[in-house]
Amino acid sequence: HLIEGRVAPGIVGLAEEIGAGLVVVGSRGRGGIRRALMGSVSDSVVRHAHCPVLVVRDGGRERDYLPGRILLAVDGSAEASAAARTAAELADHTDSELHVVHVGEVRPVSHPERRGYRARYDELQEQARRLLKEQVDEVNSAGGTVSRAHLRMGRPDEEIVVLGEEIGAGFIVTGSRGLGGMRRALMGSASDSIVRHAHCPVLVVRE
Repeated sequence: HLIEGRVAPGIVGLAEEIGAGLVVVGSRGRGGIRRALMGSVSDSVVRHAHCPVLVVRDGGRERDYLPGRILLAVDGSAEASAAARTAAELADHTDSELHVVHVGEVRPVSHPERRGYRARYDELQEQARRLLKEQVDEVNSAGGTVSRAHLRMGRPDEEIVVLGEEIGAGFIVTGSRGLGGMRRALMGSASDSIVRHAHCPVLVVRE
C-alpha cells in the first residue's frame, strides 16, 4: 500500500480499513526534548491504532526473537488484561516462555530511614505481591502458562526495561492507558518509556 500525506494517520487509517490485527513499526529513537515537542510516528501509531502495535528498534545486531522469553508487564488495568491475553497467545503460538512482572510503584524519598517509611514500603510491597498473583492466576485460568512471575519495586518503566535485559527477553508486552496529548508530552507514560529504552521489540496493547 502506498499512502501520501501524514505518515502516522495514514498508517492508523489503513490498519483500520484492512482490519489489521497487528501494526509493526520501527522507532528512530529521538532524544527526549525533540520527542516530547514533536512526537514520533511510532508514538502516534501506538496512541491511536485500534489494534496492538509492535515497535522495533535497531539494536545493532541480528538476532532471533522467537521462540524465546516474552516479558508481560501487568498493573491490574483493563489494558494490562488485554496485553495478558495477547502475550499468552503469542507465547503459545511461538512456544516461548512467558514471564510476568508487576512493579509496585515507590516514589524516592530523601530520608528512607524516617519512621514509618519501612512500614509503608512493606504495605505497598504486599499490595503489589497480591496484584501480581491475581494477574498470574488470570493468565493461567485463561489457558496461558506463566513460566515465572517477577515482583519489582520502583519506577515501572525502569524496572521493566532492566528486567527484560536481565532475562534476555525477546519481546516485552505492555498495555497503554492512552494519556491525553499534553499530559503525555509533559509526563510521558510507562509504555512510551519502555518503547524508547528497551533492548528488544515492545508490543503495546490498548483496550
